[in-house]
Amino acid sequence: MGAGRVTKHLTLEGDVASEWVALLEPWEDPARTPICRQSTARGRATRGQGEPGSPAAPSRRCPSASRSRVINAGKSQHNEDQACCEVVFVERRPSPRGRLPSREDGGELDGGRKGFYFHYWALFDGHAGSGAAVMASKRLHLHICEQLRDLVDILQDPSPPPICLPQDARASPVEPSRVPLAEDDGEVPNDAVPRFHLEKAVSHESLVIGAIENAFKHMDDQIERERASQRLSGGCCALAAVYLMGKFYVANAGDSRAIIIRNGEIIPMSREFTPETERQRLQFLAFLRPELLGKEFTHLEFPRRIQPKELGKKMLYRDQNMNGWAYKKIEEDDLKFPLIYGEGKKARVMATIGVTRGLGDHDLKVFSSNIHIKPFLSCFPEVRVYDLTQYEHCPDDVLVLGTDGLWDVTNDKEVADVVMEVLTSYEPNDPCRYTMVAQELVVRSRGMLKERGWRLANDKLGSGDDISVFVIPLGGPGNYT
Repeated sequence: MGAGRVTKHLTLEGDVASEWVALLEPWEDPARTPICRQSTARGRATRGQGEPGSPAAPSRRCPSASRSRVINAGKSQHNEDQACCEVVFVERRPSPRGRLPSREDGGELDGGRKGFYFHYWALFDGHAGSGAAVMASKRLHLHICEQLRDLVDILQDPSPPPICLPQDARASPVEPSRVPLAEDDGEVPNDAVPRFHLEKAVSHESLVIGAIENAFKHMDDQIERERASQRLSGGCCALAAVYLMGKFYVANAGDSRAIIIRNGEIIPMSREFTPETERQRLQFLAFLRPELLGKEFTHLEFPRRIQPKELGKKMLYRDQNMNGWAYKKIEEDDLKFPLIYGEGKKARVMATIGVTRGLGDHDLKVFSSNIHIKPFLSCFPEVRVYDLTQYEHCPDDVLVLGTDGLWDVTNDKEVADVVMEVLTSYEPNDPCRYTMVAQELVVRSRGMLKERGWRLANDKLGSGDDISVFVIPLGGPGNYT
């Protein structure tokens, strides 16, 4: 596979670096086959085209995706955020054994090879080190590409997806005892035709969602395998947007956030995964596997820590099955530290980590113990879909991706207000307008340095975290074709 180097234009304003992705210049990794690779873009990133000489290159245009970032709100040089913006070509796998390509096999795009492109943006918010975020920024889109290779023909065929794929040419020979008894007449069975009344209907959209989910899992597995040799420290939240065949697929694992602003309306495209939002999942796992708690934690939640003198009293609690609260008699086991403790941004799993989904964290343990926290953390994202073809979009309609450094101090409406304010001050065909939106979002979230520290316009504390933002236009000049 090829991995891409992203060249950026930088404009500096104070401590803020506003980065406008310019060129996607591929380099070949000799250890991998260049099947899933970035498309070489010539000119601005606003027009990420296909490979030179490709028949489809003129129609493969990526809108002006602007990114702005500050490092720890400009207060230090330490940064754990990473980002990636790519146009990737997905080549279909070789035809199964015994099947020759037919004349109807169309869709040849890249140098005569059959496949399709997808556009990709992602933010990775690292914690306890930047190693996992750096690797994910270089590899996650390649894992997505690999998962999509089986779907090249299926996604371009309007008929229902087959339940089983034909045997792959690379597969090992079938054992004699497992050979089908049906007469081999050379025909490939038509799995697209339902033969059982309980057969589920599977949409093309759900196949793409499954491919993205599996790609996150393979990315997490790669981090686990290579964490020692590559010195991959910590973990990261991951937020990725994939544009494929007229639809945006927004995948979130962590506490970053994505929203669409369309005609002034705010459309949430993600939700945060924290100890509070995933309380019942975490408690249920601890209930099923109490050995994961190491005899130091309880899966039950209480409004506060229990004192030894309160043994025998009745106190409010809730378990994995409850949304509300009830009273229970306090027992000896209830004196253990709660699996989930704290509120809001201070909520922690095992008093250690404040996010419950992401990549990495394979070596994370409870302080001064041998209790691993990874079993409670999920690498699978939630994927939400937005069909771009269902609406007429204007140049002011955008998708905003941001790490929690933005959302900690700025809500959805405030972000939408900034977007509208900045965009209306520029001409619709001005390519810099989206860059200025991204830059303004991070400047306002960072705040200004005053006598009492970094302050927002309302005199509240500014963000002290890394802040990274993508602003992706959905319509107007530079729209997808």
